[in-house]
Amino acid sequence: MAGRRTFFSFHYQHDIWRATNVRNSGAIDAKLQAGWVDASLWEATKRRGPAAIRQLIEQGLKNTSVTVVLIGAHTAERPWVRHEITKSLERGNGVIGVRIHRIKDKEGRKDRAGPVPQLLLDHKCKVYNWDRQALAGQVERAAIRAGKPCLAHDKKDCLFCQYIRPLW
Repeated sequence: MAGRRTFFSFHYQHDIWRATNVRNSGAIDAKLQAGWVDASLWEATKRRGPAAIRQLIEQGLKNTSVTVVLIGAHTAERPWVRHEITKSLERGNGVIGVRIHRIKDKEGRKDRAGPVPQLLLDHKCKVYNWDRQALAGQVERAAIRAGKPCLAHDKKDCLFCQYIRPLW
C-alpha cells in the first residue's frame, strides 16, 4: 500500500533526538516524509529571519496530506509549531498529535509529558501516545478524516471510509 506524504512538527532544539527516532523507526516511509530539515539548514534559515522560516515551513508542507505534531514537554509553547499547525489546517491536511516524551533522548533520559497544543484541542485533532506499530494507521485515518481519498481502496468515494470517517 502507498503511504501519505507526512509533515512532522516538533520543538526542534528540545526534541530533535526523539523526532529522529520517530523518523527512523520505519513507521512512515522515509521517502514520504516531507519538511524534514537538518540542523545546518534550520540554523541558517533562523539567521535569515521569520520570513525565511515561514518560507521553509511552506516548502516543507508542499504536497503533504497529513501533519504529525510530535508532542514533547515544551511543544505547546513553541510559536513555530503553532504556525505549522495553522498552515496545515489551512491547507486541509489531516492533523494528529503524537506524544513522544517516553522516547529516550541522546543521554538515555525520558522527558515529562507536556501539554497538548491548544490548536489541536480546538480542532478536535486526535492525540496518541507514540506507538511505532500504530503510526501509519493513525496517519491514514487522519487523512481520511480530512476528506482525502482512501489509499487502501484508492478512491475518494469509498463507502466504507465514508461510513467510518466520523468514528475515526
